[in-house]
Amino acid sequence: MLTTLIYRSQLDSSCHDDALNMLVEQAKQRNTALGITGIMLFNGQDILQVLEGREDRVVALYQRIVKDKRHASVVELMRDYGPRRRFENVGMLLFDLQVRSPKTVLQSVLRYSKLESYLASDDRVFKFIQSFITRGNYAHRHHDERAEAWTLTSEKHPFGEPAGLIDGQTCQFALQPIVEPYEGKISSLEMLIRGNDGGSPEQFFANLDPAKIYEVDLQTKAYAFALAKRLKIGSHKIAVNLLPMSLVNVPGAVEFLVEQIQLSGLQPEQVIIEVTENEMISGFNTFNNAIKALRGTGIGLAIDDFGSGYAGLSLLTKFQPDKLKIDREIVSNVHLSGPKQAIVKSIVSCCTDLEISLVAEGIEKLEEWRWLESAGIRRFQGFLFARPQLNGVGDIHWPHMRH
Repeated sequence: MLTTLIYRSQLDSSCHDDALNMLVEQAKQRNTALGITGIMLFNGQDILQVLEGREDRVVALYQRIVKDKRHASVVELMRDYGPRRRFENVGMLLFDLQVRSPKTVLQSVLRYSKLESYLASDDRVFKFIQSFITRGNYAHRHHDERAEAWTLTSEKHPFGEPAGLIDGQTCQFALQPIVEPYEGKISSLEMLIRGNDGGSPEQFFANLDPAKIYEVDLQTKAYAFALAKRLKIGSHKIAVNLLPMSLVNVPGAVEFLVEQIQLSGLQPEQVIIEVTENEMISGFNTFNNAIKALRGTGIGLAIDDFGSGYAGLSLLTKFQPDKLKIDREIVSNVHLSGPKQAIVKSIVSCCTDLEISLVAEGIEKLEEWRWLESAGIRRFQGFLFARPQLNGVGDIHWPHMRH
């Protein structure tokens, strides 16, 4: 299958013009033998390259490029498929914006195109090329703060000891901190529901009577609030997940939450209810009234797993939460994916305008954290910083610059 792959990278600082010319000459011979065309643009630091050819060969070549030490900050921007080639099969062509004007480079690229000019003007590949030539399309630049410049140190949490399995409950809870690494601060503690065998939320809910799911979901929050008191969380905030329809289908749901919060010696302002967009919300007017009542008590509201479910941005047009948590599928390997980066930038811009706090969840790599931090996100949750601990809080790992 004919495949077009576009990536962006930066030439490693140890490479000079001779190294780039050698890279191009080697690629020209290799690509020609493989039937791959490479169109490379270079502006002195940043590289944009279009690879076009058979899918298996293009993908294999891209994996080699990712591992090539001469390329830094390699980010895939687009992968597409088509019926015919956009470019002549010429192996590799370098267009150096340091020595040629943007207009001349664009005209030269178009000369090698097999598409009619009126088709090229509306083609995504040529739009990437034109954007790079005219505006630049550069990665976040934190050369002194790349992932390899950081290390992690473990720190004991300030809370009570884990309680182990607690008898007489329909469920257990695992706590995971949400942290602000630069501040060295715990923003809040998420209390993740688990089965009595420590199983996942999906397993817990799958074993319930479908007719009682929402009632049980609400009632389990009493165990979470009591555990928070037992662990002596002090003035820290806690976040608990609630199915959106639990607020709709269970009469007096908000009153129940407030009562259980007070019984556990907590303040409503310490509690954040996280509703996920993974469940379809029906009876939205009733749901919206419940949200108003919830906010009226002082309880905070967050949208969990944002970007993974039914509602997406349309949910933000109907009510604005205090906090929005970006789903781990968007966060995972964000430093390598142009589409994910574009989505995160849009979310950051939207939430900045609406004064909504952002949390990136599912962080497992220093590279993910560094990119997201540079994009303007300050709060993070994931295995990199702390793993969930059953009925307790595990050690927290804080990042520090290497000396």
